[in-house]
Amino acid sequence: MCEHHHHNHFQIFDEKFLMGIAIIGAICLGEYFEALAVFLLYNLGEFLQHKAVEKSEKSITELMDLRPDSANVLVGSEIITKSPEDVHIGDILIVKTGEKIALDGVVSDGSAFVNTSALTGEAVPKEFSSNDEVLSGCVVTNGVLKIKVTKSFENSTVSEILELVEHAGAKKSKTENFITKFARIYTPIVVLLALLIAFIPPLFLDDSFAEWINRALTLLVISCPCALVISVPLGFFAGLGGASRNGILIKGSRYIEALAKAEIVVFDKTGTLTNGNFVVEEVVSINGEDILKLVASVEKYSNHPIAKSITKCYNGELFDVSNVSEIAGRGLKAEINGEPIFVGSLGKNSVSVIKNDDIIGYIVLSDELKSNARKTISELKNTVILSGDTDENVQKIAKVLGVTQAFSKLLPQDKLHNLEELMEKVSGTVLFVGDGINDAPVLRRADVGIAMGGLGSDSALEASDAVIMNDDPYKVVTAIEISKKTLKIVKHNIIFALSVKVLFLVLGSFGFMTMWGAIFADVGVTLLAVLNSLRAMKS
Repeated sequence: MCEHHHHNHFQIFDEKFLMGIAIIGAICLGEYFEALAVFLLYNLGEFLQHKAVEKSEKSITELMDLRPDSANVLVGSEIITKSPEDVHIGDILIVKTGEKIALDGVVSDGSAFVNTSALTGEAVPKEFSSNDEVLSGCVVTNGVLKIKVTKSFENSTVSEILELVEHAGAKKSKTENFITKFARIYTPIVVLLALLIAFIPPLFLDDSFAEWINRALTLLVISCPCALVISVPLGFFAGLGGASRNGILIKGSRYIEALAKAEIVVFDKTGTLTNGNFVVEEVVSINGEDILKLVASVEKYSNHPIAKSITKCYNGELFDVSNVSEIAGRGLKAEINGEPIFVGSLGKNSVSVIKNDDIIGYIVLSDELKSNARKTISELKNTVILSGDTDENVQKIAKVLGVTQAFSKLLPQDKLHNLEELMEKVSGTVLFVGDGINDAPVLRRADVGIAMGGLGSDSALEASDAVIMNDDPYKVVTAIEISKKTLKIVKHNIIFALSVKVLFLVLGSFGFMTMWGAIFADVGVTLLAVLNSLRAMKS
């Protein structure tokens, strides 16, 4: 249900009311053809507006091509295909390679790599096995999972996202609210004026009532605020549609206004400006052994993202490894030439090698910058990094990117504190871009919180005002550009509609204006404004 359907029920004075009077008046005056023309043109305007809204809604839903069509449920020993709505909490789903997970749940058996990119934008499939939580909308890339459903379809992640999209219109901008209020006050005033014009001059002049009633009716048609009432929300809606075609979900027109006025953009680091996957930065060997070769030989048996990035870096011969076993959450144990070796992480970004209880070396990894990170920072005028990572890592990245202010070792509440300090200093708006896991409070507090495909976490999805579906930080620049363009289009429409109105109203009051001119003034201006609004879709 769009917003603009609601208040019309309670508002006597909306544009339909003015049109109605004009049509009845034209019939009373015997101008049947004009009455029909008013009716047809008005409906043509409504129809075009409806089409435009439909078009941008469609582009938003296409973006969310996540909705699973069916779910395979294990019933006894058979697999039955059901519609996701008919699956209950506690049912067991079987999801095979290439299939979409239909509902949120917990893995009860099996292990598989799952591509979460539709929700999180993370390109690297993650491995899920028993007791891991999985989200609807993700696709199993290889393996089979049995999943015990924990949320009904309407509460599952996919449905929540779609719900958010559908209600995006509810968060209206100041401009839009102003126009609605304007129409509420403006229309009764116009009706009153028309009544005065219809009945007062004939009392003092020799003119007939018919002539002044005709003028009054013409005035009513001209003054109808259709163009404004339709084109302003439509302009914003088209902007939302244009953004969604670029993979950016903006949850309402008020955020378009706020994005257009962005003064400072604050970034989280890991997963936002960096990929969250690692490259080998330095290798330290304490006793002269080939540490990289040792680690690569053992890590070949692990599916951990860090292990994978190390094996990728090493192209040489590998040692023969036997008796490999994984110590959950710690690392891998193995034997090389009969000697026990342990490879695992002792610090956040390092992998150590232990042989006979002694550390014989370690590898330091660094988080790799996203390919568009530099370009993004260079095109935004004021940027700040707030990160929980170490001082060294954060300063290094800030220097490479040319970010002036960077704060490190921050807990979520520190991030909030820093953000609020920044917000007090500026007149424009402050945006926060984060990947969402621990950023929910900051995303909510910022003027616009932008989650980096951080749909992986419910809290980020709820807390953010805009979501970048593919994790590309450059989309922040795109979102600001689209918002500025949308706002410009909306402003043009308001100025254009009002100036044409005023001109025709003046002409109308002096009788230089026919009903036809009046219809053009209204429907013509509305159509031009609607077409202008649709330019925002093309972003």
